[in-house]
Amino acid sequence: MSQSSTFQLTIKKDVKSSQLPSEDAILSAAREILASTPTWKRGKSYHNNRVHTYSRAKGTGDGAGWHCRVSEHTADEATFDEFWNTLGKSHSENETKYMKDVKKAELLKEISPSQAIWSMYYEFVHPISPRHFTVLQVAHLDESSPQRHGTFVSVPIDVSDDADMFKREFKATKGTYTSVESIKELPNGKVEWRMATSSSPGGKIPSWIVENTMAGTIAADVTHFLDWYKTVRPKRNDAAVATSQTLPADQADEAAPATAAPVTNTADADLLTSGSPIGLPVPGINPATTAAPSTGVMV
Repeated sequence: MSQSSTFQLTIKKDVKSSQLPSEDAILSAAREILASTPTWKRGKSYHNNRVHTYSRAKGTGDGAGWHCRVSEHTADEATFDEFWNTLGKSHSENETKYMKDVKKAELLKEISPSQAIWSMYYEFVHPISPRHFTVLQVAHLDESSPQRHGTFVSVPIDVSDDADMFKREFKATKGTYTSVESIKELPNGKVEWRMATSSSPGGKIPSWIVENTMAGTIAADVTHFLDWYKTVRPKRNDAAVATSQTLPADQADEAAPATAAPVTNTADADLLTSGSPIGLPVPGINPATTAAPSTGVMV
């Protein structure tokens, strides 16, 4: 692995799987992004003013602009341990549970207990063709201070230099993204969930669609997650809040209600009333505004 301290989180060029940066370099770049987000341009707020969005224009070394969302949550929704055990652990498997268009997640390689390479497969309504995203995921939990802080980083990876991973990687239109998720305990007892991302869905989708739909997309993920977690959350007694009893991803289907979920959930309903597009699990992919050419060509 390269030990470069100048590593930058970007989608401009995927990192070769044989030239992975060190975990310290990745975490340093992630902390730099997180620390800068309060200075970014303030955007819309969603879901009763509970999810706030920010953005930063494409800069030196970036492949696209950056977008951020921030929300705070009480223990009634999820505790710190519950957030970390579902977002910092079993991250990709759980995305297949609460993001409707994420159909498959494949572990290509476990590098260490805190690092792994995953391939993700998405399916959409016509005319959007399926996408795949391959990323190196790094999870780090800092318990050195009274308020714990978990960081989860996704780095776009090119596995073409590894025959085994390349063979098992999903085959579809290649998209790319990098992201940093921060789960932090606050002095007031709440949990802050902050996420920053830069992405491209690939294919023939124009970049202006990506930028115009990003805020609504990433804000909706918060409610999609919370709506799903209600269905799998272990029952808690009235005397204490559960801390580390999050269901593993492979048990989520068994715990979920057998009835089908409504087509319009709370996230979609909020986006409908706000005038933002719905159904955008991958930033920039908006079936409502991405029309198919008259020839029926997929995009």
